[in-house]
Amino acid sequence: MINNGSFFYRGWKPLPRTEDLLNIWITPNSDKPVKIGKLGLLQVRKGYYIYVGSAFGPGGLKTRIAHHKKVSNRPRWHIDYLRKVTHLKELWYSFDSVRREHQWADILANAKGVIAPFPGFGSSDCNCKSHLYFLQSKPTIESFRRRLRAKIEDHESVFIERLVD
Repeated sequence: MINNGSFFYRGWKPLPRTEDLLNIWITPNSDKPVKIGKLGLLQVRKGYYIYVGSAFGPGGLKTRIAHHKKVSNRPRWHIDYLRKVTHLKELWYSFDSVRREHQWADILANAKGVIAPFPGFGSSDCNCKSHLYFLQSKPTIESFRRRLRAKIEDHESVFIERLVD
């Protein structure tokens, strides 16, 4: 059957929309305070920051990653303000049919040695304490995958993209 130039197949069902999840690993290039929109000042310190976000909007993960790889002249999200004083190191991401952004944030919030340096960061639209976390040293992707699987048995694969400054 042809309808408006498109083919339709009997039994065809659209794929479920995926919730593209993203962990952005950044390191500071300055130890000066940075203004984070209306939240106020964040005193940046040496170590690793991880931001948990989703890419459910138009363009999905590809568009969101392209956005975060650049330093924004007109910040839209809290992470855009922080990107002005940080280097992007790695991206950890997943494609899932279930929204898991808050589960990722919860797993990080309860990990040993992890602190939420700025309550409300990236979480103004949810009940999470924060979507930004700080660690003195970065865990391996394998340890993060183990924590996810321990809490969420049916979690999709997590991928990594290492970036070079």
